[in-house]
Formats: sequence, structure tokens, C-alpha cells
Amino acid sequence: MTDRLKDKVAIVTGGAAGIGLATVEDFLVEGAKVIFTDIDSDKGAQVQKDLKDKALFIKQDVSDEDDWEHLMDKVQEQYGTLDILVNNAGVVPSVKPITEITTADFKKRLDVNLTGTFFGTKYGMNLMKNHGGGSIVNISSLGGLRGIATAADYCATKGGVRLMSKAAALDAADNHFNVRVNTVHPGYIKTAMTPEAGRQMMANATPIGRMGSPKEIADTVVFLASEESSFITGTELAVDGGLTAR
Repeated sequence: MTDRLKDKVAIVTGGAAGIGLATVEDFLVEGAKVIFTDIDSDKGAQVQKDLKDKALFIKQDVSDEDDWEHLMDKVQEQYGTLDILVNNAGVVPSVKPITEITTADFKKRLDVNLTGTFFGTKYGMNLMKNHGGGSIVNISSLGGLRGIATAADYCATKGGVRLMSKAAALDAADNHFNVRVNTVHPGYIKTAMTPEAGRQMMANATPIGRMGSPKEIADTVVFLASEESSFITGTELAVDGGLTAR
């Protein structure tokens, strides 16, 4: 334990797998008190058990505003404050050209990826500003920095997360809330959400020659959540093995 987040209260959405779970594990190592949420209650309960109840699981649909209000009430009741929020929950592209993307396809990604992050940033900042400030880290994507074929719905939401976060960072700064807001943009990361059939292509497309790991994203999130990044707000970090450098 390095205690970079010692006794900080942190929420991680979509924390039962992949990048979210790696972030929960990193936060615990760094001394944080962690609440993680997920829409999959069975998986969330199993993760809490695997972590020996060191982190608290709360079921949440991030696209539901009532769920956000309930979550913030629960955190305030149990911990009295919130220092860190990681808006990680999201859904993958529909993998269709825009001519075939349905309204339902688009709305699902909008509701989870963008509206869910909006709710989190809004409610998280409201709680933080009343308790001394904090750090919000929004997980965007390579698709929030450049276009990806067959992912117009996904890119629209992830690009929205990037610019919404910049605006929120300025709102916080202008109003002296002492809340920082930044985005992380993962490249091709090896998780259960990335199909085996496409992994070699993703590795070959990445200048560094391999896919990233969830922990490499989590380590970046820890940095943005900690005081080591105290002068960083309204910016984005591409953790992508050089993909956006081309």
C-alpha cells in the first residue's frame, strides 16, 4: 500500500469487471474506502465477496436518475462525504455503419455512456463541493478522440463525455468548488468486452505492438484521483499505446 488515496471515499461505476474492477482493486491498495456499482447484481455481489467485503457493492443503472440520487444518499449516510468518482460504466459500439444503426441502438449508448456520465458528474460534484472538493474521472475512449467506422453511436457519446467533462471542469473552477474533472481515453484494452477474434488486429494496429491491460487504465485513474494531479483539470489522457499519435 502506498496510501495515495488513504481514507478517501470513492465511487466506481461499472466496477464488477474489466477496467472498473481493476480500478476498484487499485483504489483499495491505495487506501481508499470504495463503493462500486454495476447493473449486474449477481456479478457485483460475487466481486464484493471475492474482495472479502473490503469494498461495498450497490446495484445501479447509471441511466436512471433515481438510482443516482439513492446512491448519493447512501454514500452520504454511510461515509458523510465523497472524494472521488469514476464514471466508468458504459456499453460498447453497435458495430454497424450509421445507415444501419437503429434509434434503439443510439438511445441505449446515449443513455448509458453520456447521460449516465452526466448524472454522475452532476450529483458527484454537488456532493463533493459541499465537503471540501474532490476529483471526478470520466472514462471516455479512443472513440472520444477520433472517428471509428461502425461506431458512430459510440463515438457520439464518448466525444460528448470528453467535452462535457471540460465544461464541467470550468464550472467547478469558476465557482470555486475545488472539484477537478478529467477524462481518460483507453485504446484497445484486453477485457471480456473485446472479442478474441479481433485482438490480434487490435494489437497490430497499436504502435506499441500490443493491447493494454485494465490495470494500466486503472493506474492512470489513480493518478488523476490523487493529489499528484492537483493542477490537472479539464484535460484528457489517452492511454492507447500511441494510437492517437498517428
